[in-house]
Amino acid sequence: MQIEITKHQDWTVLHIHEPRLDAHNSSELKDAILKQLETGQHRLLIDLKEVRFIDSSGLGALLSGYKNANLHQGSLVLVGPQPRVKSMFELTRLNRVFEIYQDVDEVTNTGDAHDLP
Repeated sequence: MQIEITKHQDWTVLHIHEPRLDAHNSSELKDAILKQLETGQHRLLIDLKEVRFIDSSGLGALLSGYKNANLHQGSLVLVGPQPRVKSMFELTRLNRVFEIYQDVDEVTNTGDAHDLP
């Protein structure tokens, strides 16, 4: 799995450079998120702009990351999901769990996002 990690203000951004987030690569994402949390990066943005398909394994990896972020007193938000991917969050009602933004700047420039742990 290709994951590019950058910093944007006080957020660590994990850019997913894959068209699919599924059973074949979701464990790598789960591990990458956990590694960031364990190294002290507690404000994570997962950039889903390039992901065109997500299955239950991909959703599970993101949910695991969300739970681990909470355990580390951190936060994990999602940015840029394609319409098909966003509809999966709505179908599973995970859009009520995750904060989902259009792009990275929306998170870092929004007062609400700065209030996140």
